[in-house]
Amino acid sequence: MESSRLEVRLAASEEDLLASQRLRYQVFVTELGGGGAMVNHAAQLECDAFDPVYDHLLLVDPAIDPETLSHVVGVYRLLHSDRAAAFGRYYCDEEYDLGPLKALNRPMLELGRSCVHPDHRGGAAMFLLWNGLADYVLTNRIEILFGVASFHGTDLQALKMPLAWLHHHHRAPDALRARARVFQPMDLVPPEALDRRAAMAAMPNLIKSYLKLGGFVGEGAFIDHDFNTTDVLVMMDTTAMSAKHRSFYTRRVEV
Repeated sequence: MESSRLEVRLAASEEDLLASQRLRYQVFVTELGGGGAMVNHAAQLECDAFDPVYDHLLLVDPAIDPETLSHVVGVYRLLHSDRAAAFGRYYCDEEYDLGPLKALNRPMLELGRSCVHPDHRGGAAMFLLWNGLADYVLTNRIEILFGVASFHGTDLQALKMPLAWLHHHHRAPDALRARARVFQPMDLVPPEALDRRAAMAAMPNLIKSYLKLGGFVGEGAFIDHDFNTTDVLVMMDTTAMSAKHRSFYTRRVEV
């Protein structure tokens, strides 16, 4: 699909929010088989109690009438630590004990609900969202990024290689190592039996992108039966990024 006309911006209207929820429904409910207590099947909206307090970073096709609720073709949900403190919790609090992160008392940003319309995958869309995210992080002087990233499905036998690879090679330092509340061990394959090629082939692209940024994962996975996913908590310290990682994170996409 042509991406040169796409724009990245924060949601600024009711139509923007509804369109983001419509895209999330298409991806997380229709495509991936997820659900949840507040999913509106009649209106085809994937929504929850956190939507009103988040910023919604959108990838928008300005050629599409917003009234159709199809002008949003990519989305990222963002929650600044100051706003989370006022609200009383993060989304990730339900799945992970975030005590180690909160104890750092540093500016943090929770990421979530990242998705792109199928017609725009494989091109510049995700990188355009990364550019918008980088601008948001720099503007708000965010130091710690974190959020749950998901494997589709809950079959641990099928996911044992990538989960074990993350456990053995990408666990966070102790100061960042949040632990799953309903703990699912990830060391399902011993180090000597790991197959990097198989692990990477089964690793979602979003998680691979976080690893390219120098990202780490928390202790243990969380099985989310409502969303039909196996979640890992990914964390990144922007102040500790290497020059290589920072270049990947901030580079501009020419479209």
